[in-house]
Amino acid sequence: AIAAYTDALAWYITRDDRYARKSIQLMDARSGVIKEHTDSNAPLQTGWAGSSWPKAAEIIKYTYTGSWPNSDRFATMLRDVYLHEVANGSNSNGNWELSMTEAAVGISVFLGDRTSYDNAMARFRTRAAAYVYLSSDGDLPKTVPSQHLDTRAKIVAYWQGQSTFVTGLTQETCRDLTHTGYGISALSHIAETSRIQGQDLYGTDVGERLRQALGFQARYQLGAAVPSRLCGGSLKLGLGPVTEVGYNALHNRLGIEMSNTGTLTEQQRPAGTNSLFVAWETLTHGDNPN
Repeated sequence: AIAAYTDALAWYITRDDRYARKSIQLMDARSGVIKEHTDSNAPLQTGWAGSSWPKAAEIIKYTYTGSWPNSDRFATMLRDVYLHEVANGSNSNGNWELSMTEAAVGISVFLGDRTSYDNAMARFRTRAAAYVYLSSDGDLPKTVPSQHLDTRAKIVAYWQGQSTFVTGLTQETCRDLTHTGYGISALSHIAETSRIQGQDLYGTDVGERLRQALGFQARYQLGAAVPSRLCGGSLKLGLGPVTEVGYNALHNRLGIEMSNTGTLTEQQRPAGTNSLFVAWETLTHGDNPN
């Protein structure tokens, strides 16, 4: 899926139609054979791949005038294999549902399915609020009702044993920053897609949660000392190339100061791929506020 997206980007930039044809070849090859993702993390696999497929397809559909005879088959794959799997979300760790919801949002846009899009966005608002803590949430983080985290003990356990909640902390910070980065990335991608579709969430709590999550994680990724009240004084680092989209939207477009995020973003440029569902975001969003 990332290869198809990479070729689609190369086509758009160079207008060399060999890249467009290769992107189509990859999409056709997959849509002709895949029936489902399997194993215990099938919903997550579906979310990862399903986040990149529609990016490739959107670029090809709206900028390439050559032939794509199997485009309907590809759309059917997105609906029957991918959307079917991710449409109802997940009660696992938050990065699961955010990644799955990113796929559902992107696929719904490509398919022109407003009902699925609205359902995915509603689920996103609930999960985003339950993934990143703000002091305005109260003494405890918000929760997803279907998870029945109805006691403090259950919430603390779900937040990796963290019992002190501070603004910018995520549900997986004390697990590691790699998985946290997956959640933050999906959050930023959905917010950006929503903006393109006409609903700008950056001025809502979604934007504030994204800003605070980026700044909080970036601070420690840059080497700040971890206080004992946070994850027992030790963090597993590895945030990954996930800051460009949120930083571009909040800092470059809206003018919000984000010094830690900015420093980390510049250090990591050019951002490549995390080999799952994040790819080439310095190219697509680095200092590009339009």
